[in-house]
Amino acid sequence: MWAARSDRRHRFAAPPEEVWAAFIRIDAYRRWWPWLADFDGSAFAEGERWACVVRPPLPYVLRFDIVLEEVEAPRFVTATVAGDITGHAALDVYAVDGGSELRLVSTLWPANAVLRAAARVAAPIISLGHDWVLDTGLRQFRERAW
Repeated sequence: MWAARSDRRHRFAAPPEEVWAAFIRIDAYRRWWPWLADFDGSAFAEGERWACVVRPPLPYVLRFDIVLEEVEAPRFVTATVAGDITGHAALDVYAVDGGSELRLVSTLWPANAVLRAAARVAAPIISLGHDWVLDTGLRQFRERAW
């Protein structure tokens, strides 16, 4: 079965604690990311469940929950995803010369019948939507979080 696999690294001039402090401001997510059509989450803490609706620039909408499994501030978070997509993700923030690096690793599968069928015939388009959300999200985070 097709899966969207990501392993992205991004450098910031800020120290890990500053990047982490910006990233956990969940009250700003909808303002930073207008494609996040709906978001219901109250904290960035272990056991939290966030309900999300994402509208990529493609003719579909994704509804899913993210459960924060492990949170070790300011270093890493692991999460599971369930809904229209299912899988897992991990975010690490660590010090590098001149600042920090943020690494996002995820594997997501289409979980509803429509997305599974679409992935069989249009995997490149679904990959494009996935990559757009990650790349646009990072750009918007860089522009709006500080």
